[in-house]
Parts: sequence; structure tokens; C-alpha cells
Amino acid sequence: MAGGVGGARFLLGLARLVEPRRLTVIGNTGDDEEFFGLHVAPDLDTVLYTLAGRSDPVRGWGLERDTFACLGALGRLREPTWFALGDRDLATHLFRTARLRAGWPLSRVTAALARVHGVTTRIIPMTDDPVRTFVHTEAGRHAFQDYLVRRGARGRVRRIEVAGARRARPAPGVLPALAAADVIVVAPSNPLVSIGPILAVAPIRRALARRRAPAAAISPLVGGRAVRGPLHRMLRGLGLEVSPAGVAGLYRGLVDVFVLDRVDAAWAPRVEALGFRALVADTLLATPARAARLAADVLRALDPRRG
Repeated sequence: MAGGVGGARFLLGLARLVEPRRLTVIGNTGDDEEFFGLHVAPDLDTVLYTLAGRSDPVRGWGLERDTFACLGALGRLREPTWFALGDRDLATHLFRTARLRAGWPLSRVTAALARVHGVTTRIIPMTDDPVRTFVHTEAGRHAFQDYLVRRGARGRVRRIEVAGARRARPAPGVLPALAAADVIVVAPSNPLVSIGPILAVAPIRRALARRRAPAAAISPLVGGRAVRGPLHRMLRGLGLEVSPAGVAGLYRGLVDVFVLDRVDAAWAPRVEALGFRALVADTLLATPARAARLAADVLRALDPRRG
């Protein structure tokens, strides 16, 4: 399960150790949004572009060496340009939107995009049904991309709403993948807005809780702060502890092993008191090689035979 830049970078390391076609990624669609009539799926596309080796290495999202001529032209027309859609990136959204309007489910569109990009890892959206994440602050209710990008994640978070999750059904392949998995890893993604929407689809949460395979979750916090994004501020706003133990509590009953960074090793006893086996490792994903080392540590913890 993965979403966002951190999750995608971990997957890139994992794909160095495990044959990519043996991997299945269950991706978040809660932050999908419509821009200029196009269906944009930021988390799915970040995973897709990263595994294809085509993501922007500096930003972590979008396509490497993309241009923004269309966005510039829209700006001259005084249209909103706060969400940066590159010219080649637009082709993805045009393709997706056309297929969705032709009646394709999102899971089929995602599989087609993976084939075009030469990605053999199976990428499945959590659901084909409409689900949207909204962040409630003192300023009101905001769609996630509006909160994160346009508003710069400003404002104290009061509540996170995953609209449509209660009625959503897992996309084809999601539950069989969880049932057949040798191991399950929750990537170091934001547990509230990248993993949370996936787990808000009740059959997926139940399947993870009843899994037969060993499972691990990786903390996206290092030294009390998120490596990327506003997670630490979101936790604080919701009244949750900004610590590895606070994040681990969100996965209680769902995974066996909780992975925390070496900087946070002192939190290991608190994590274990919650019922997890704590694994202390280097969780900073600065390079694909470091991501692969983290993936190796996690796989060894879940399956000692890999030692």
C-alpha cells in the first residue's frame, strides 16, 4: 500500500530486490481531482512515473524534464494555475479522462497506462468508485489538493473526511492480492491522507486485519517531523501524538512490524508496548540504493529466511 513521493521512492527500492512483476501496489485515489475537466490521479501517477524511471528527481512528482507551455498559456488567459500540470503529464490525464468517459473503470485505465510506460508491477487503485479526501480547517472544508497545494497546507486541521469511502468497493484484484501476498508492506506514506483513504474502504481494512501474510508499516516521521509534507502538523491539529508511537497507533491491529528511523530508536519500547515488533532502520530514502537497503531490512524482518 503506497501513496505520495515517499511511498513511490520506497517501491523503487523494493523493485530492486523483488522481481517487479511479483509486486502489487494498492494506490490511493482519495486525492484525485478534476482540473480543467481532466481526471488527475496524483498518487497513482507518482507511483507510475517513479517505477517507470520517468519522475522528476527533484520534485518527486510529475515527469522529468517536462515543460509547462500549456500552463503558461492558461495563466495568460487568467485561468488558475496553482496546480502544475506539465505538457507531457497532460497526455496522461487526457488519456485517463477519455477512457473513463468511454466507460472504462479506473483500474483498467491504470493498467493500460502501466503497460504504455513499461511498468510490469501491478498498480491497482484502491477502488473504481469515487472517493475524495477533504481536510477541514478553521477556514472550512477543502479538497485535499486545494488544502495541500493552493493553500500550502496552512491552517489547523480539525478533521479529515474521506467522502464516498463508506460505499466504495475495492477495485478488482485488491482483495485477492492481499489474500495471496507473501508479505504486505505499508510504505512510508502519510497515514492520514495517503494510507488512511485506502483503509477507509472497509473491506480492505478487514482484509488487512485478517491477513495471513506478515505485514509491516514504515513510519514517515524522522525526528518528530515528516520527511515530506505536513503530516506532523496534521497529527498535531487532530490531537494525535507527533511521534513514531502516534503513527504506530493508527496501524494497531493491522500490521505486525512497525519500522522507525534510527533517530527515533528511543521510541521503540513505546511502539512495542502497543503490540508491534519494532524495527529500527535507516528510513531516509535519499537514493534508490538507500531505499533498497530499507526494503531489504523490512523483508528480512518479515521473513527471516531472506537473511
